[in-house]
Amino acid sequence: MLTASVSGHVFASPTSSQVLSCLRRIYSTDHGTLVVIKNYTGDVLNFGRAVERFKSERANARKPPPHIAMVVVDDDVGVVNPNDDAEGGVGRRGLAGTVLVYKIAGAMAVMGGTLDKVKELAEYTVKHTFTIGCALNAASVPGIGMPRSLEDNEMEIGMGIHNEPGFETKTIEPARVLVPSLVRHIVDSLPFKKVSGGKTGRVVLLVNNLGATSNIEMGLVTKLATEATRDAGFDPVRIFSGTYMTGLAMPGISITLTLVPDGEIEGAHFLALVDQPAFCSGWTNHTHVEDAGCTDEAAQGPATHVMPARDAQWESVISTAYHSVVSAEPEVTHLDQVMGDGDCGQVLLSGATAIFEASSSAQLPLNDPPAALARISSLVEDAMGGTSGIIYCLFLDGLAQQLHHVDSSALTPRVWGKTMLGALETLYQYTTARPGHRTLIDALEPFARTLESTGSLTEALEAAIKGADDTKHMLPKRGRAVYVQQKENLADAGAVGLISVLKGIVSALQ
Repeated sequence: MLTASVSGHVFASPTSSQVLSCLRRIYSTDHGTLVVIKNYTGDVLNFGRAVERFKSERANARKPPPHIAMVVVDDDVGVVNPNDDAEGGVGRRGLAGTVLVYKIAGAMAVMGGTLDKVKELAEYTVKHTFTIGCALNAASVPGIGMPRSLEDNEMEIGMGIHNEPGFETKTIEPARVLVPSLVRHIVDSLPFKKVSGGKTGRVVLLVNNLGATSNIEMGLVTKLATEATRDAGFDPVRIFSGTYMTGLAMPGISITLTLVPDGEIEGAHFLALVDQPAFCSGWTNHTHVEDAGCTDEAAQGPATHVMPARDAQWESVISTAYHSVVSAEPEVTHLDQVMGDGDCGQVLLSGATAIFEASSSAQLPLNDPPAALARISSLVEDAMGGTSGIIYCLFLDGLAQQLHHVDSSALTPRVWGKTMLGALETLYQYTTARPGHRTLIDALEPFARTLESTGSLTEALEAAIKGADDTKHMLPKRGRAVYVQQKENLADAGAVGLISVLKGIVSALQ
């Protein structure tokens, strides 16, 4: 990597005196020195003056002329001036691709390359490296604040690392839309086409965190960038993802593609330099991993030959329960915002929606209750996730198992209650939640026990409602609410959500 670096004030170039001080300290009379800078006017002028001052110093001291060279990195294709090719054009900016120039040129130097060879390789890398950035907002400069600000629903394509404006401000897009468009912008850009000649080939892909992007978002962007690069016809033979060049704490990313030399020997040598381990805080070494296999399977229950079938009563139950959940979602969400993480209502609605849509499109074997419940359980797992989702799944799995031992023609309310109690026993094997712990169990178990003992759906629902209401006065003993101070005698969100499901079911059956 680098032997030394010189920094100015935040978002400002160092002075030529600062750069000169560095050159005095690290100049190698045996090997020479390569100065690598990004293409910003201040950097070019100050580093350039420092080099000239260094030459003058040595001449005044009657020392041999220094063997020193400079390479300017201009990998940005986010903002391309059509007059850049004209004499005196300011050129493109330097972005995260500069780090790959550091890495490859530095590795060549470590392996004993002459200054001329190192410079030649650095210039090759500059010419074949292309970057575009995107940010959700500018970076706040210490002591100054935000120089400008985007709206909460906006993003800027091409924003520079010093808050320089990009070429387009638009409404925020999902990553699955944004990332492929950024990759496509690179490969469709005039600088890229000029160098690639329209041919595809191998590339080094670098996904860079501009400073305030979470690790999980970086993982998603890297996955999508890899796929988009392949879709564009290029093979990303090396992939780097991390925080390499920031705009302080800028919320955004940049994507860099570096074309690998075509020749087998040249390409292997180039990649060997990329792979050469470097031990410094700003570089994440590449690791070789096998491609992970991925199978996208539709949610399905246990293997069965039962075909989807319609049933008016089941469809009515599902529809009514779904609309009941829709109505209750705001209340459930509010309760969970106060006592949990705020997603209970939306998660429950996601599960209800998945079941309703499957029923409406005749995808459920409604003439076979065990198979239908197994399929519903799988839909819930896919749609809901989280703790509440798996609790519903385990209960539905247990219910499906219980129903295998019951003649469908004998499914009276009491029998349903008995099978529900059996399903609860299955659930209780995997959770310590019990009545009195302020969870949905406080509504579910009273419903099942009352239905089994009385055979009355109305009485069972009343018992469930009372159980949910009683949670207002309970201290949380399970779930995230354990870590939150009890407030305002509010009912448990999970129990209230379950009541909305039970109300819909009972309403449809009466």
